[in-house]
Amino acid sequence: MPEDDPALSAEEELALARLALAEGDLRHAADHVAAALVRAPTLPEVHETLARLAAASGGDLDLFPLGHHAFVGAVVARAHLLAAAGRPVEGLDLLAAATGYAPAAEWAAVPWVTAPDLPERLDPERTARILMQVCAAAPDPVPRRLRDPLRPYLTLARNAVAVHPAHPLLLGAASALARRLGEVALAVTWASRGVRAQPTKLGEVWLGYAYRSAGRTRDALAALQRAVALDPDDLAVYADIAGTLADNGRLDEALGWIDRALARDPTFDCAVHTAHRLRFQRDGDVAHLVALADFVRDHPDDTHEHGDLAECCRGRPWLGQVTPAGGPAPDAPRPPEVADADPREPRRATTCQLWRYDGTVAVPTLPTPSAEAAERIRQLAHPAWPHPPAAYDAAVGLATLDLADLLGVLVHPPAAPATALGQVLAGQDPSLWVRSVQVWACLGLLHHRTDEPWAESTRRRVLLELLWSAADWVAEAALFALVTAAWVDPAVRTDVARVVAERLADVAAVARERRVPVAVSLAHLALATPDLDPATRAVADSLLTGPAPQAPPGALRRLWRRLTALFHR
Repeated sequence: MPEDDPALSAEEELALARLALAEGDLRHAADHVAAALVRAPTLPEVHETLARLAAASGGDLDLFPLGHHAFVGAVVARAHLLAAAGRPVEGLDLLAAATGYAPAAEWAAVPWVTAPDLPERLDPERTARILMQVCAAAPDPVPRRLRDPLRPYLTLARNAVAVHPAHPLLLGAASALARRLGEVALAVTWASRGVRAQPTKLGEVWLGYAYRSAGRTRDALAALQRAVALDPDDLAVYADIAGTLADNGRLDEALGWIDRALARDPTFDCAVHTAHRLRFQRDGDVAHLVALADFVRDHPDDTHEHGDLAECCRGRPWLGQVTPAGGPAPDAPRPPEVADADPREPRRATTCQLWRYDGTVAVPTLPTPSAEAAERIRQLAHPAWPHPPAAYDAAVGLATLDLADLLGVLVHPPAAPATALGQVLAGQDPSLWVRSVQVWACLGLLHHRTDEPWAESTRRRVLLELLWSAADWVAEAALFALVTAAWVDPAVRTDVARVVAERLADVAAVARERRVPVAVSLAHLALATPDLDPATRAVADSLLTGPAPQAPPGALRRLWRRLTALFHR
């Protein structure tokens, strides 16, 4: 349901609608009324003009046609005309659809929806289905700032329950909506009444959710287990029980329920997602998350979107965010095969001619990137991402940049954007913006000439050169890109794991003699690498148990809290 151009205000749209009405041009009048409804869905003047249009057209619904790409204002206008014509159920269906499309708009905040006598003219089961449609489009729970537009539906639920006090489906659906809107006690009351009226699997699930939101874990588990007894084949409830147990520290019991579900269907998506999340929660082995990412890639038609992978990666170094800089660390540790080289010479010549060596540091020599490349990086770069495959997918926006531009932004990162993110980074840690740009530039390299076989590809060669020859921050970004490639392509995992092992061994050797600021970050990268051998994992663990780089932990926590809030808006 695309929206119209927001150039005109509701008052301006109404003025044009009235002019069109006066000229008898009902089609254009309808277009302007629909646009005004989008701008101000509760403005009385909008509804007055709609009523005039209905009177002039004889309530012609064809003025607000539906179709595959229906305009949301037309959908809402048609809903109001249907209600005025004595067909409120059809009107509610359309309002619920509009709410699903734009839940922050007050589409339902109109008198006919909240009228106490409306449910008397509605079949209670149809009302329940409408409430379920609203719930399906709403977050669980709904953020406080988004609750007011949904409250008219809760009023409809109250009025319907008053008219049909013992209808089990209506009570359960009303409970689900009340719970999402923070009315937990009311949700428990309605769900309990629904189960008493008629015990059903769905009713027990609604009751279990209400108890869980109320903090009554024992009652929630009992209700969910009764739901399993009523329908042992609904494996989603097994996953709900497992999640509830895990949230309360009963991980072994949770895994037992997941194993029961997987024994019935090893490919059931809810059970698979929950199983990998809980196993990672138990032992921290990234192999569980890689297996989950593989499952997601191989099963694009899951029953619904899952957040388990993102939940596990959130806030974890390199799995979900850039690590804070451990120090400037201007040069990269020497590769093993050139250990005896003259330290005044470049450690390894790069075919992309990115660096020259001035005796102490690697100095960039590329010109600045194009304006297009700088702008794309500004739009895309962020120090956090849901998980490595999501970062890879997002970086496809850099796929059309040429190699010189991608390398150019590594050398000359553009200034942070004038956005909330840019302001946070500029005010608290400007270096994090530079690191973010470098990370996304290297992710962009993964999309360069993807038709080339990996082993001989330009993208692999350039990333390896950056890993061994560039300054530490760029080397970290390059290694993260290689690790991300292993997450999304099982065929390259052996190669990437070998590269990670070599790089980490080199860092560990240097770290025995002196502090290497990049060591901790590379250790985290190693532990995020698919199919890493146990010996290298042990090296990574040993680097993480050593003295950590000095950093203001309180300030970093505050910074990441702000960045995470921006990312998940």
